[in-house]
Amino acid sequence: MPSYQHLLLEKDPDAHIAKLTLNRPDRRNAMNDQTTDEMTDAIENVEADDSMRVLILTGAGKSFCAGGDLEALRGGSELGTWAADSPEEIRRSFRRAQRLMLGLQRLEKPVIGMINGAAVGAGFDLAAVCDIRIGCPRSRFMVGYVRLGLFPGFGGTWLYTRMLGSLGKAAELLFTGDFMEADEAYRVGFLNQVVPEEELESATLEMARKIGDGPPIAIRLAKMMMYKGLEFDLETAMKMAAAAETITLSSKDHEEGIAAFRESRKPVYEGR
Repeated sequence: MPSYQHLLLEKDPDAHIAKLTLNRPDRRNAMNDQTTDEMTDAIENVEADDSMRVLILTGAGKSFCAGGDLEALRGGSELGTWAADSPEEIRRSFRRAQRLMLGLQRLEKPVIGMINGAAVGAGFDLAAVCDIRIGCPRSRFMVGYVRLGLFPGFGGTWLYTRMLGSLGKAAELLFTGDFMEADEAYRVGFLNQVVPEEELESATLEMARKIGDGPPIAIRLAKMMMYKGLEFDLETAMKMAAAAETITLSSKDHEEGIAAFRESRKPVYEGR
């Protein structure tokens, strides 16, 4: 298991659950170059581990993620590539963000955001790229960039318009930098559940176990097609669905699912 300075990566092979925790509570889990690189490495590690079927993403302490570390920006004490002198060097530095965000979305295993507090700026983007989000009353979301005269460099303009279910709501948050509180996030469908703070971890683990116990091939294909479907017309989506269904109909998992249903027992899927 790799060791990181800014993250904790834990795995439960019996439940097929990996948990990735942003571990900079003194900085409200703010991200710098190292944090971004470590997250990308950890995601690749989970992707390569066939015993893992679902990933939980969360933050240590009272915040989910405060976004980019202000100390890594101009005038800060720990300048990163975002504060480079050359605009071209700054542009190239966002390859880090691209690898991270695309790595999370393209991860074949579902990602559950356990939103334990404020998600601001790039932290909001991280929450938005999760497939499922479970929060508590302390969960709140803010674009943040606009308050610093910045553009959302971690893909927010693409993510918010799709994950908030409303172009108008996305525009409001992008243009004002106002917070969206947990109750509103649940109402618009951004949060799948809002539970008491003391139940957040158990509710997230319950969801993760449901996914971990499910048929991995079918779930991975469903995730891939769900996002690819955002780019396709219906005819193309139906043709891709036929190809994906052919794979699952030919799988051992399908045989096990049918047998378990007929025998009134819980299926045991092996991802074959």
